[in-house]
Amino acid sequence: MENLLLNAWSTVGSIVLAILILLVMVTIHEFGHYIAGKILGFRIDEFSVGFGPALFKHRSKKTGELFALRLIPLGGYCAFAGEDGLDDERDKPQENGAKPPLSEPFVDMLPEDEQPSAAPSAPSDAEGAAREKNDVQENGTTQENAAAQAGSAREAVQETPVRRGEEFTKMAPWKRIIVLVAGAFMNYVLAVFLLIVCFFTYGQTMVAVYRAEPTAEIAEAYCLHDYDILLEAEGRKLYLTTDIAQALNGKREGDRAEFLVSRVVGTDADGAYLREEMTVQIVLRADVDVRNSADLDGVWRALGIAYETEGESGTWMLANASYRFGFWETLGRSFAYSFKIAGSIFKVIGELLTGKLGISALGGPVTTITMTSQIAGRSFRGFLEIAGFLGVNLAVFNLLPIPALDGSKVIFTVIEWIRGKPISRKVEAVIHAVGFVLLLGFAVLVDILQFI
Repeated sequence: MENLLLNAWSTVGSIVLAILILLVMVTIHEFGHYIAGKILGFRIDEFSVGFGPALFKHRSKKTGELFALRLIPLGGYCAFAGEDGLDDERDKPQENGAKPPLSEPFVDMLPEDEQPSAAPSAPSDAEGAAREKNDVQENGTTQENAAAQAGSAREAVQETPVRRGEEFTKMAPWKRIIVLVAGAFMNYVLAVFLLIVCFFTYGQTMVAVYRAEPTAEIAEAYCLHDYDILLEAEGRKLYLTTDIAQALNGKREGDRAEFLVSRVVGTDADGAYLREEMTVQIVLRADVDVRNSADLDGVWRALGIAYETEGESGTWMLANASYRFGFWETLGRSFAYSFKIAGSIFKVIGELLTGKLGISALGGPVTTITMTSQIAGRSFRGFLEIAGFLGVNLAVFNLLPIPALDGSKVIFTVIEWIRGKPISRKVEAVIHAVGFVLLLGFAVLVDILQFI
């Protein structure tokens, strides 16, 4: 019973950690928009962490910006004044030449329960005289009260924050593009930083052979050995398992493939393994015909990796191993690894569009949180790796030209820059709204497919 409770608490803790990682990534993303907007002179209405009802909120007396911490910790936003551009159309002169009435500063930013009521109509002269007479009779200090009220009004005006900056759509297109891209840039910077810390602290995670399948048909010198760590394949540095697949794709049974491996050559006095880097020629045991990023069975079969069957399923006997490189190579590999992650996203999208990969191979928010909790809950190293991985994914995904994402907004801004005038703001708003609904529906669908 005690072990069951400990496991339950561990699972809950891992899920909370995963949600925290996603929340930090989203907050950093929105902070990128915020800091770029502040530097370039945009007017910002609100910076919020989370969605839903506000647990805490504070409005700056200096700028009028609202900072809020909200109930649902699965996102956040940085709201720019006039971001949708619909106010521009409302501000246009009406058919009779009259302009719409101006609203009171900050009224549109207040909750409904804080909205001021309509101003009372002005009293007639007779009513005003009667009220003044009553005030004199009751208090005898009408002038003093009036002076006090005037002083309070002056203090209130002085305390009213001055909203600095210009509305979003009224800024130059190049400035808007910088603000839109800044969120993804901040995600990428944080991701690379975490990867650098991880690689220098623990080493890079490499694919290793846990157990090789023995064979009498091929000499031992042309086979992988137990505990080999794969560093390069056919002259390519390895970062992801797909790198091995790309290096071997198209080769046939009996062909040789050159690998750089870290191989166990003995043990020291304490029983620790002694390793040596060496270049080996591996004779492939099967044809390699990789159909998509998830099709790796043929690769492991060709390399002679042992396969362990458990019921109706089985597992290739591979492992992850930390490997340390030199200072400059570690630094370079940190950036290269981030580029590899970004490239794999575009590759998967291409395979989805061409039908080479089914959507069942993807995962939505639930799958992402599950995977993140499993990896981050193992160790601090796992935390750093998955946080860096998610940071790069979030950066790239947000720059895709999909309606409702930053990349789509950049496209609309570039079109406006070229045309000299924007596409109808209402049309753009509808496109983004529909895109958001479709994107949300797709995320739910791929999660459902994981359980079917």
